[in-house]
Amino acid sequence: MLSETLRECRVLPVITALDVPSTVQLSRTLCASGMRAIEITLRTAAALDSIRAVKAEVPELQVAAGTVTNPRELDLALSAGVDFTVSPGLTKALLQAACDRKAALVPGVVTASEIMQGLDFGLDCFKLFPAAAVGGMSLLQSLAGPFPGVSFCPTGGLDARNFRDYLALSNVVCCGGSWMVAPALVSSGDWDRIAELAADAMATDITAAE
Repeated sequence: MLSETLRECRVLPVITALDVPSTVQLSRTLCASGMRAIEITLRTAAALDSIRAVKAEVPELQVAAGTVTNPRELDLALSAGVDFTVSPGLTKALLQAACDRKAALVPGVVTASEIMQGLDFGLDCFKLFPAAAVGGMSLLQSLAGPFPGVSFCPTGGLDARNFRDYLALSNVVCCGGSWMVAPALVSSGDWDRIAELAADAMATDITAAE
């Protein structure tokens, strides 16, 4: 079940692939620090090749394609071998394509109506995006009542200081964020700092890294 996979992941790093070698090195660093899954967004020319390379070279990781916005991008992601896909929103065309292809999709939602549309297609796990901008924890708490069987991966505005608060909510299975994979850290090759932030994100009994 996708929600259980995400719960085990705890934190889903949202990666913008600068190039294939650095994305593979980043993935190795995250995996060695205890992370179980990554999301590589389809925002750069290096994204699909990076997904293929990480799947081949870091097989321990679950790899998601992010920023999947239409059926064509879904097909490209699936052909690259992703384990699941993530979208910033949802459309009927994307939901139908995922259903037809039996593809695991975590679509972005903001409203109850969007959740209901996803439920109509058999989904029960959604990405709240952009989480902080649309109400964050208070919205998630409000949605728990009418949708007791629905779980969320809030993303957008989460960081080392607040993600544990989100994880404490009963309907949150994991959090998405990029604080441990910031492009500046990757481009400078600061693997030690990335490892420190990643290990902290996976820890359950320490204060978030400053």
